[in-house]
Amino acid sequence: MFTLPKLGFEFDALEPHIDAKTMEIHYTKHHRGYADKLNVALQGQASLLKMTIEEILKNVEAIPDEIRQAVINNGGGYFNHNIFWSVLSPEGGSGPTGIFNTALMSKYGNLEVFKDQFGQAAVARFGSGWAWLVIDEDKKLEIMSSANQDCPLSIGQTPILALDVWEHAYYLNYQNRRPDYIAAFWNVVNWAEVERRYESAR
Repeated sequence: MFTLPKLGFEFDALEPHIDAKTMEIHYTKHHRGYADKLNVALQGQASLLKMTIEEILKNVEAIPDEIRQAVINNGGGYFNHNIFWSVLSPEGGSGPTGIFNTALMSKYGNLEVFKDQFGQAAVARFGSGWAWLVIDEDKKLEIMSSANQDCPLSIGQTPILALDVWEHAYYLNYQNRRPDYIAAFWNVVNWAEVERRYESAR
């Protein structure tokens, strides 16, 4: 059965950029809800329960028709949040380094251009969804967004940086000011984890 990963920080550790109450509700209610509903959907599915969530989401056509959408929705919500928490840190925001930084600069020229393009993808996502930096099937960096809890893994992309732009991720503190939330996000990005994910996916 799928369980919530432990956060690497306290609920208030990301303040003032992400407030403690939002973190608590987001993690204990929304993320837990996805995990619980995923486990319900997978009851009796012995073959799927032997797989990791990554394997399940990479092979959605193998999921039985009667539970496929429930697994896509809740499995995506479970996995997407796992990624999101891992790329947040109270010590974040310093900037990328190493071979990942080299690849990022080669693609976007400088960090501010990357942040601007990523932010545009996050702002432009209508309604609920996510903004991502992924490694595509050609092993190249790409910015993309996805609706609801759809996951890049299901279309052959490997996510290494995630930003949740569902309103529950920011509304208590930022209300309708999604661009302000996006700007604050850069202060808590765990670039070391993004780099680790980049290196493991190459």
